[in-house]
Amino acid sequence: MDLLTLPVVSTLSDHIDVVEKDDIKILRVTHPKASAGISLHGAHILSFRPAGHADVIWMSSKAKFNGTASIRGGIPICWPWFGPIGSPSHGFARISEWTLIEHRENDQGVVICLGLEDSEETQKLWPYQFSTRLYVEIGDELNVSLEVTNTDEKPWLFSGALHSYLNVGDIHQVETTGMGERYIDKLQDSKECEGPDVLALTGPIDRVYTQPEPIITIHDPELSRQITIENHGHNTAVLWNPWADGHMADMTDDGYATMLCVESTIYAPCISAGHTLAPNESHTLATTIRLVEA
Repeated sequence: MDLLTLPVVSTLSDHIDVVEKDDIKILRVTHPKASAGISLHGAHILSFRPAGHADVIWMSSKAKFNGTASIRGGIPICWPWFGPIGSPSHGFARISEWTLIEHRENDQGVVICLGLEDSEETQKLWPYQFSTRLYVEIGDELNVSLEVTNTDEKPWLFSGALHSYLNVGDIHQVETTGMGERYIDKLQDSKECEGPDVLALTGPIDRVYTQPEPIITIHDPELSRQITIENHGHNTAVLWNPWADGHMADMTDDGYATMLCVESTIYAPCISAGHTLAPNESHTLATTIRLVEA
């Protein structure tokens, strides 16, 4: 998807336009440091391209922009739960309409804040009061912070993830380090496993790494670069790639070959095992994505 070709709905500042793709509005950032796109549907980051480089974020060429379905690729916001432990899968944040709260910019980049509050619709799915803020800092690096606050009179439980799809040249050549050796293998009925500290993929992966290092690095020889992922506020890191047999209607058959998900995750096997947040308490789940030339 070429953000530059999308029709402009309005201009917010020197570096931010509101553009439209099918049925959704997108905040398009064009700054000397980097360009980016953030959909108001799902507060979904669609692109992050540091100046002079290929996009760091992977997007499916068959992604749906109908304003109801989740968008394949980018950085979906999985909240207030992660995975199929509730309905809809991965929570409702990624298919909800978020509101632009503020934006600011300087020579170093652009900061955008989006918000989502509880409503009659969210209460039907999850009967709690909440306030969420997504802060996206776009510059030499991409900083994404999801701040969730319990505005209810009672505690509630949650899990979640910043489900980052990262763009690689050829998954068959990629090596990943820093994810740790211990993981829960979702392809083996959540079996607890131990593997090497250097990961080279030859097939599908859906793993919850339980002891990740502070920084996970994707080594990408095809694009002559490395992508580093530094997570905060998480308890695990999820790595996912469906491989060739993971057929999806909104993804081409060879889409797996140019992507790898490395996710900042608050993992829980069920809703009742989630992270507890007391009234007026907040928690921030964050990821920082940097590009390093090899």
